[in-house]
Order: sequence, then C-alpha cells, then structure tokens
Amino acid sequence: MDTPQNTALMRALTELPGPLPARGVIHIAIRHTDRFTVVGNHLAQHPTLSTTAVGLAVRIQSLPQGTEIGIKALAARLPEGEKLVAAALRELEAHGYLQRARTRLPNGRIVTRTVFCNQPTALLRARVAVRPPAPPQAPPPVQDPAPEPPAPEPAPPQAPALPGVQQEQAPEAPAPQDHAPFVALVPPPTAPRQPPPPLPQPRELTAELHRAATALLSDLRRHAPRFTLSENDVRQLAPAVAAWLERDAHPDAIRHALTNDPPRLLRHPAKLLKHRLATLLPPPLPGADDLAAPARPRIAVTPFQTCDGCERAFRAPNPGHCRDCRNAHDPAQAAA
Repeated sequence: MDTPQNTALMRALTELPGPLPARGVIHIAIRHTDRFTVVGNHLAQHPTLSTTAVGLAVRIQSLPQGTEIGIKALAARLPEGEKLVAAALRELEAHGYLQRARTRLPNGRIVTRTVFCNQPTALLRARVAVRPPAPPQAPPPVQDPAPEPPAPEPAPPQAPALPGVQQEQAPEAPAPQDHAPFVALVPPPTAPRQPPPPLPQPRELTAELHRAATALLSDLRRHAPRFTLSENDVRQLAPAVAAWLERDAHPDAIRHALTNDPPRLLRHPAKLLKHRLATLLPPPLPGADDLAAPARPRIAVTPFQTCDGCERAFRAPNPGHCRDCRNAHDPAQAAA
C-alpha cells in the first residue's frame, strides 16, 4: 500500500462513546502512568502568549530541578535560535511565569537564578500567616529531679524568599500556623441548590406557533446530531420555543442560541435546551411608539400686536393700544 494506515487509531476512534462531531478535533485521551507533566489551560490556551512561548514554557516545566535554562542552553537543544528563545523568555517573564534574579553566592560570585512558576495566579491568593512566638514564661518548680528530655534541634535557616517563588517547607516538625480563611469558589455538593428557572410560556399557544416550535425542535438533529430529542422532550419544550417565536425571534437565531458551543460530554441535551430556553429568552420587540422620540413641550409665546394709536409693536394676546397710549387716554384704566 502507498499510504500507511494507522489501524490502532481508527479502531480507538470507533470505540469512543456517543456521537462524534462532524468537524473539528476529536480527542482520544489515554491516561498517562509515567513520564508526564501537568499543564494548566491558563498556559496552553493563553490568549496573548505566542505559540513559541507556550511551547517553551511546557518544555521548561518538564525539565528536572536544577537544569540550566539560559538562552544559550535552551537554544543548544531546541531548533529555534537564540533570538526566538530570548523573545519567548521575555514573554513568559512579562506574564509572571518566569523570573530572573541576580544572586551572590557565598564565595562572592554573582550568578543569575531563573525561577519558573507553573501557576503565577496562585501566588496572588492569601498567603499563610505565621503566628508570632509567645513570650517566654518562667518554668514551674521541679518537685523531683528527673532526667530532662533532649532539646529539639533548631530548624535549619531558610533562604530568603524570592518574589514570585513559593518556598517549600521541611517535612519534619512543621511549625504551628494560622491559615487564612479559605473561600470556596465552587459550592460543596451538600449545599442547597437553587430551583431551576421555569420554562417560558407564550401568551397564546396557537396551532401555528405549536407547529412551528415542534418542527424547529425536531429539526435540531439535522444541524447538530448531538441534539437528538425524543417525542416527549419535544412535547415539553415546544411551548418555550413558541414563546421565543411569539417575540419575533428568527428560527435560525433560536437554533444558534440553543446549539452553539455545547459541552464536550453532552449526556442530556433536553436539560441543556431547557436551561437555555429559560435563561436566554429575548425581550419583546419594542413597538413603533416606543422607538419614537419624545415630543418636546410647547411653550406658549405671546404674539406681537401693532398699536392702533401709535403703530408701535407690543406683545399682547389681542389687538389694541400699547401701554403708553392707554395711559394717555385713560390713566385709571391703564392702572387697572
């Protein structure tokens, strides 16, 4: 045969549970038992780090403790050149994964110590607070002489902590510590769960709305095979889809909102559709009166009039004489 076929890979592909996606990557995950490195998605899917920086970070994370990871040492074992390796190291240093500090050795020699942290965001959490030592107290009087127990050996001095590096503690005789209060980001399984939101209902479920909603739900498997619903599921979800159609939502927009970006292991598509129908319900479209600009209030303006006596312009609701002409003809009427 001209083209070799990987029969083992194809056999493993046929043994994957559930329907496979029509396009995109298909993962065949085999658990590692030795020689593996755990890499977080915060690094593997970093939005701003270059692919070279991500790959170099994975390579550094897989190296044993004490391995030289300078620019020349990495470029000697990688196909990338020194300029590309130096640029990737600067990226990792800018995002907190790498730190290079100059340290003076006991013999007076100055060296550059490179520190790599696989999860720099964890260094921003609450640190462990050490309880201050209690003041010394006078020992109680000894009644009978007894052999004193051997004094505990003093703990070896620790190196000064570098910023961005988590210091490891000795396994023997740990000192008493007071830990900062732990805030759980994920509620425990025993926590009371909030009831799911109810499914939306249309104001009037007409026969035409029910037919269109049923057809849309039954047709989902043609566009996304993972959303194959039973007749009972379609019957329960049809009123909620009718509520979307009643609010002038386009069928294509409804289909995209229900089937876009599903979880990798979708075991109950009807539950996911029920959640999305309840939480993503669009508001009703505004009417023409709601979109019209508000009318400005009209201000009443007193018009100009021409005086019948002196033909001078003055403001008055009705034609007549101006104030001067009224004063000249009848001062008592002008005053009134």
